[in-house]
Amino acid sequence: MDQRVSNLVNLAELPVGASATISQIAGGGELRRRLSGLGLRVGTRIRIEHRRGSGMVVASGSVRVALGGGIVDKLVVTLADPDTTASNRPERR
Repeated sequence: MDQRVSNLVNLAELPVGASATISQIAGGGELRRRLSGLGLRVGTRIRIEHRRGSGMVVASGSVRVALGGGIVDKLVVTLADPDTTASNRPERR
């Protein structure tokens, strides 16, 4: 079995601090356009910054985006390799 396929999980399952790459958006064209306007597309690397209820704040580079639970449930991600996660975090000043 392909290793990448086995790493697919729903974004809602990830803990704070986890990194992943968006693999699928299980919504219609309008949701895809809205997320694209926020910089979130298939292939975008994200990190979970904060959770509140079913919603969360994710970061992509220096951009942070708050997502409601309905949107979080529609995003399928591939878990990031733990060895590369620390090297992709921006430096804190």
